[in-house]
Amino acid sequence: MTNAVSGLPFDDIRSLLTEFPGPDLEAAAACRAREAQLTKPPGALGRLESLAEWLCAWQGRHPPSAERVVVAVFAGNHGVVAQGVSAYPPEVTRQMVANFQNDGAAVNQICKSFGLGLKVFELALEKPTRDITSDAALEEAECAATMAYGMEATEACDILCIGEMGIGNTTVAAALSLALFGGEAEDWVGPGTGVAGAALERKADAVRRAVEHHRPHLGDPLEVLRRLGGREIAAMTGAVLAARLQRIPVIIDGYVATAAAAVLKALRPDALDHCLAGHVSAEPAHRRLLAELGLTPVLDLGMRLGEGSGAAMAAGIVKAAADIHNGMATFQSAGVATKNV
Repeated sequence: MTNAVSGLPFDDIRSLLTEFPGPDLEAAAACRAREAQLTKPPGALGRLESLAEWLCAWQGRHPPSAERVVVAVFAGNHGVVAQGVSAYPPEVTRQMVANFQNDGAAVNQICKSFGLGLKVFELALEKPTRDITSDAALEEAECAATMAYGMEATEACDILCIGEMGIGNTTVAAALSLALFGGEAEDWVGPGTGVAGAALERKADAVRRAVEHHRPHLGDPLEVLRRLGGREIAAMTGAVLAARLQRIPVIIDGYVATAAAAVLKALRPDALDHCLAGHVSAEPAHRRLLAELGLTPVLDLGMRLGEGSGAAMAAGIVKAAADIHNGMATFQSAGVATKNV
């Protein structure tokens, strides 16, 4: 995408998109060479082998490292909740943030199980975004600043997992997906935290009206983000972007986190090559969105919790892939005979 210099806040974001490093092919080749010497038949560990190679390619080194894995959970509130699209009131966002901070949520327990770090980012919870059915969620400067804030999540980590908390944000994810990939509102709307019947119809109607209201401006993915997104979504988009610039592989959580990453894919086709889909959510549209992005999930456990839980579970698999690759003996070191030719 070519853009004239205008001095607008999004210009800095567009400039960063031109600086993306590619995969380190030498590190990937070194991974494959060691993999061929490990005490197992070729390919016997299946996708675990390709995960180790993916880590090397995007960390730019061999051996891969999974010592400092951080789950970043971004929390925001949404004005579209006023349209009756959620089963829970917006104050639950703040209450769940407190639960994360008090070690009481599912993601806390998953992080403890796998030795992962957890960071929680509150994003002006007292100030919901504007209702996307009638106004832009954020001004351009607000959106760009929130993306920049999300970039801070990459500090001191080898692998970044992104997740979120925000009542109403599956409505926002559906609106983003509809604007970016087309179809009908019903293709992208699901139960979220448990809406059904008339409430589900209201949710689909809100998504439809939001996209129609902003349609003249939806040719630019960054405009899609600021008009239809939310603070936690903009922050996740920024985090994924910063991770690419810093050679940090990313594990994406569920539907909402994937919608945030999709904005970058719409801006640059290879923008998510350093990303892994941690899981496929039970939220129906998530599988469709992953297909649009060409991402194959690591796990399919029927989860639909959000809060980075699926990404954290997948991080345990990725850590195991790195540990297996780094710790297994070679045929030579173990004194094991190799395969007869």
